[in-house]
Amino acid sequence: MNQYPASVPSTSGPGLRLSYGYGTDRGLRRELNEDSYIASDPVFAVADGMGGHEAGEVASGLCVRALAAIPQLASGERSVTAAVLQQHLVMADSSIREATGARAGTTLAGAVVVELVGVPYWLVMNIGDSRTYRLSQGRFEQISVDHSEVQELVDAGEITAEEATVHPRRHVVTRALGASDETEADFWLLPVKEGDRVLVCSDGLTGELTDDDILQILTTVGNPQDAADALIQAALHNGGSDNVTVIVVDARHLPDEAGAATTALSAES
Repeated sequence: MNQYPASVPSTSGPGLRLSYGYGTDRGLRRELNEDSYIASDPVFAVADGMGGHEAGEVASGLCVRALAAIPQLASGERSVTAAVLQQHLVMADSSIREATGARAGTTLAGAVVVELVGVPYWLVMNIGDSRTYRLSQGRFEQISVDHSEVQELVDAGEITAEEATVHPRRHVVTRALGASDETEADFWLLPVKEGDRVLVCSDGLTGELTDDDILQILTTVGNPQDAADALIQAALHNGGSDNVTVIVVDARHLPDEAGAATTALSAES
């Protein structure tokens, strides 16, 4: 398991203030934690490795390291584009194949904060079945769309969303880095609204909790670190059958307060 956490940035001028919490757990049935994540303004992402015998951990770790190495993200700038992200994901895909002999892969989901003409946006990215949700002005929705066999069945009207949650092939992804013919990510660009709360998670969370369960915690636990901890504990309580990784990000506009964000990026493995 690879993690790139950072302290919540302080603010010293007008702009957008982000506060966030994060955490990961091996779960109750897995020997290894193959999830990796990065939580450092402006990038918040979760990679769920697949392959076992530490190969999945290698794949997810290479993925988040590729994000951490993007110059704009490493310096804390909110100026990266979808094209640059995709370019580095292609590089990560090649690195994973070389390092694992194409025996392992990883999903990726997350949000990068970007500013266009001074206006902040969430640039959401997804490949695989890890997810990004947004709770915005009372509306809770899954922004990312799963790249999975069951999602294709849902889209075709062959099964319902409820049936998808218990389908025997619900964990089979149709896109992944390092282990799939399809490696292109999907992107969404959404304006940051006052009070937005974004959740990024591996399927170890959504495999144990319904969207209603998740919403209940997001709307009742105010501090983002406490919310992340509560989501992980709820997933463990409901079975903890997979690695579970969670990032919760809150956004506030500060038109009259100090705010050049600074973060210290650290790496652990």
